[in-house]
Parts: sequence; structure tokens; C-alpha cells
Amino acid sequence: MGEIMNWSRAKTILICSFLLLNMILGFQLWSTNRSNQIEVSLDTSGTVEELNRALRNKNIRLMDELPTDIVKMKVITVKYDDSIKPGEEKPLKTPINMSNLLGKGASKEVQAQSDIPNFSLYQLDSTQSKDGKRVYVFTQLYDKLPLFDVKVELNEKNGEITSYRQAYVEVESGVEQTETKLIPAQLAVRSLVDNYLSEGSIITEVRLGYHGQPYNSQTQPMFPHWRITIDNGDIYYVQAFNGAVESPQKGSELAPFGTQPEGEKAPSTAKPDDKSKDKK
Repeated sequence: MGEIMNWSRAKTILICSFLLLNMILGFQLWSTNRSNQIEVSLDTSGTVEELNRALRNKNIRLMDELPTDIVKMKVITVKYDDSIKPGEEKPLKTPINMSNLLGKGASKEVQAQSDIPNFSLYQLDSTQSKDGKRVYVFTQLYDKLPLFDVKVELNEKNGEITSYRQAYVEVESGVEQTETKLIPAQLAVRSLVDNYLSEGSIITEVRLGYHGQPYNSQTQPMFPHWRITIDNGDIYYVQAFNGAVESPQKGSELAPFGTQPEGEKAPSTAKPDDKSKDKK
């Protein structure tokens, strides 16, 4: 009888010890996570203050709200659908009414019912759309983020979309890439403010997505980029892993569309001392 009581007491002591150990480990894990969160918060706060100071020094206005969370992303590999010719303008069998497609509350059902293949996978990109030229751009989405170079361009006539050009890609699976922490949007913007933008510039939009250098290949890598749009029409792409800045594309010019024909060169990387393109 005594042995049974001793064993029962021993089990009780062991159970209590395990519970106490789990509580200690749980507290340590919570404390570590809490410390990391505070550290990230302080880092972001410092970056925001530095950006605000840089904006004030050059009288540059930032019209978009920047995210403050720390994001991890990876490089993706896309394969262009060779059955869809990006440079070919195609007429719509059934024109789409502009108000149904671009108006407030426009439905995905309208896109799904159109003649354009996979059109419901695209989202309106107001930065690349050009009201004066009656061209409206939708970029393909992947994981809710835009593939800036993969788009449908809609041509409007008399209030209706009558024709389109399209690029479409499949994101290849099975290509293992490690997720890497991105530079914050604040740091990307500050790089432009310090080295590229003229005094008095206005930054109208900052958006995260995927972007790649166009070249003559059906399969291409695409890297996370911060796309930063300026009121004078310049569009900068800042590589979100290392902060490299491409020479700006003019909003008045169409960016390379789909795979690039042979003989054309990909856009070069911008140099900090080249400010001629930032003059208004």
C-alpha cells in the first residue's frame, strides 16, 4: 500500500514539474517574441523619422500611406503563355461598357464574362492607365500582388472597350526559393528622395509587387520591387532585396510588354547623379 502511495506521489511531482517547465519555456518564448516585436517597431519608427526629415529638407510631398510591417518574399519564376501574343491587338467580339468595367463597384463577373482569357485574374492599375490615350491597364495578380510587367491593355472607343492586348504568365511551382526580408518602403522612398528626386517633387504612389527585366525568353525570374510613381510621370522600380534603383520609365510611354524582341536592351540601372529625368 505504501509503495502505491509513493508511486502516486512521484507521478504527481513529475506532472507538476513538467507543467512548471512548460510555463517557464512558454514565458521565455513570449518574452523573446515581445522583445523582437519592440525592436522591429523601434527600427521602423526610426526609419519613418529619417524619411520625414528627408522629405522636409527637399520639400517633397508623399501622397501615399506607407506600410510599416516587415515583409518576407521570394523570387518567383514565370513562364509566358506562348499561345497569347503580347504585341497583338485583338478585337472584342462583345464590347465591354466602360462604366461596368471601370466604374465604382465594378464586378469581377464582368471580367469573367469577357472574351479576354483569364481576365478575372487581373486588377486595374491606375498608374499605368492613360485617360488621354483611352488606354486602361490591368495587371495580373499573384498572391494578391501585381506582376507589374504582365498586363492587359484595354482600348476604349466611344465609351466601350473594343480591343485589347494581353500578356499572361504561369508562376512555376517546384522552384525552391528562400524567403528574404524586404527593405521597408520607407527606406526605398528615402533612397529616391536623397539621390534621385528634385526639390518639390510629389510622390503619388508606392506599391509592392513583382518586376523583372524583359528579354527574349518565355521563362523569366521576377523579383519583389517597390514601384514608386512621381507626379511628373516617372515610375521608379526599387529592388526590394538590395535597394537597387532602375532608370525611371515615363508614365507617358508604354513599358516593355511581355517578352522583349531580340535586339532590344533591357532598361539600365539609374545612377544617383543622373537627375535630368527628374526635372519638371
